[in-house]
Amino acid sequence: MTTLDTLREALPDYARDLKLNLGSVLSPTGAPGLTERQIWAVALGAAEASRHPAFAGAIGELAAMHLDAAHQTGARAAAAIMGMNNIYYRFLHLVEDPEYGRMPARLRMNVIGSPGIDKADFELVSLAVSAINGCGTCVASHERQVRQHGLPREAVQSAVRIAATVHAVARVLDNVGWGAAVRETQAA
Repeated sequence: MTTLDTLREALPDYARDLKLNLGSVLSPTGAPGLTERQIWAVALGAAEASRHPAFAGAIGELAAMHLDAAHQTGARAAAAIMGMNNIYYRFLHLVEDPEYGRMPARLRMNVIGSPGIDKADFELVSLAVSAINGCGTCVASHERQVRQHGLPREAVQSAVRIAATVHAVARVLDNVGWGAAVRETQAA
């Protein structure tokens, strides 16, 4: 099983700041305003959005120690639906033709209404994934939802800091071939 230290040690020296940040943002003291469950749900959703299967699997193993099955599924569902919605709503924003916004989306998004976990937690993960995917419309919408559910700005900032760090770690690990090395080790 991969540990947080294993992930940190896999990062090259030029990513020293990421090593330090990964160790801090995934702890209650490093993610003010968030519960441990929220920290790991955001980390899992962000890892799923990172498009690095080995890294997402490693974060998934770590998150499983902090999340029940419903929260693991909810975090993955947020990453999945935001993968679709962030593209669609970013298009609506960028196309600069309001007529598209008046047209029905005709995309199923049932999980948003019934995510199977606390709505605030689902919105928090959706916000983090939307930040990774760069959809300003979705970021603004989910930030408003998170705040309406009573979470403070500090929690929003913590969630985005987790997303930024997890995504950056995934990119660096991909660049150094970490996923391939893990697969080779597992196959041996």
